[in-house]
Amino acid sequence: MSFLSRLFSSSTPNSKQPVVVFGRYTDAYKSETQQSAWNRSLQLFEEKRPIDAYREMLIFLRDEQEDNVRWTEDERGLRFEFHQGSRKITGHANRDQIKVESRIAWVDELKVSFMRRLVEQNFKLRYARFALSPDNCLTIVFDSSTRDGSPYKLVQAFIELSVNADKQDDLLLEEFKTLRPVEEAMEIMPLPEHEKRAKVKYIRQEINGLLQCLETAQPDPNRYPGGYVYLMLGTAFRIDYLTRPEGFVMDTLEKVFKAYFNKDEKAPAVKVEAMKKLFQKIIERSDTSLMAELYNTKSTFGINPTVGHDRIQSMLDSELPKMDWHLEQNHSETLQMAIVKYAVGYALYHCTPPPPDKDYLHLFYHITEQPFFAELGFSASFYSPDGKLKKTAIEQAVKAITEVWISRYKRLKPDLSLLDYTSLPLFARSYLRMIKGLDLG
Repeated sequence: MSFLSRLFSSSTPNSKQPVVVFGRYTDAYKSETQQSAWNRSLQLFEEKRPIDAYREMLIFLRDEQEDNVRWTEDERGLRFEFHQGSRKITGHANRDQIKVESRIAWVDELKVSFMRRLVEQNFKLRYARFALSPDNCLTIVFDSSTRDGSPYKLVQAFIELSVNADKQDDLLLEEFKTLRPVEEAMEIMPLPEHEKRAKVKYIRQEINGLLQCLETAQPDPNRYPGGYVYLMLGTAFRIDYLTRPEGFVMDTLEKVFKAYFNKDEKAPAVKVEAMKKLFQKIIERSDTSLMAELYNTKSTFGINPTVGHDRIQSMLDSELPKMDWHLEQNHSETLQMAIVKYAVGYALYHCTPPPPDKDYLHLFYHITEQPFFAELGFSASFYSPDGKLKKTAIEQAVKAITEVWISRYKRLKPDLSLLDYTSLPLFARSYLRMIKGLDLG
């Protein structure tokens, strides 16, 4: 259950809150049991006891809440499986060898374009490789002798193999119609129909609003593209975090980010146009196609780096002053909010912030995107009937987060006096300043 589900279940005991997963999986914060298992794994490998070392490594990787890693052991060695998104990865280790693989798609016909893509992918991989099995199944494989298979190496190889298996299956199946999915290797948990419809509605609403803003832009994005860049990137980050799409949509949102930050000679206005076309590709898809990419999964590896509170502070220090010009010029609320929404989205899309920061940032989305949360079934309201922010409800939610983490972060004390309820943009800026001022020592 998500943090805010727990929070508002406790505050509204007569209303059942939905169980909705937000944001991508992270393996950043390991338990003491997991860390001890990792240390034992390294020691056992030094003692030339690979099977024992690998068993401890699997304990290190296993997330009890996710139930993402399982294994059995017999006289033939160690057999194991773990999950990454929609893919199941299986492996076997004996005293001499370890092999890990994930079956991705059945190949009905070998095409030059498809084979070229796999060769190109193999050049990019350091540990794993795409291959065809004897029964014509596209598979991604890693193998090694145990003598060379230290836990350090194996974890890096597992990450590369599993992340590519999870990402490439959807992309290859989308592009090459001669491929068929390997259903028995898929590990997905369907979402309730109402949740999928709410997410598709939100994706369309946010992208259509973005495109309309670009069409009726004031100031002109060709002369002042900066604010629109923040608006587009913030929209991509927000959609990814709140709806967790897979496949084509996830990949396209990633391309939006790359379209701007690629090191080339293109002018910002040209990059804005390229990003716009990527968003248009998403809303051109049917509701059925979009809903097919919305499901929950188990994962073993997170892809975002863990950062300290100082990194969040530095990012907010850099970005928040850029909001001033839009406020001074009395631009639309959409542009005034673009930079703060970008800052929150960046922190949740590219980083794994400390747990209190993550919960406060998630609360920011709940406040600023309340209609979407209401569509999902959350009953909390941060606005009065006349559309004004409800100070009491917001402060209660901030204090609830503080109570969750105060035992671990003894100096955690958000300065609620910083919050400015005059307007939504001023509140948003003051709320991020409150987060910036936190002491997580």
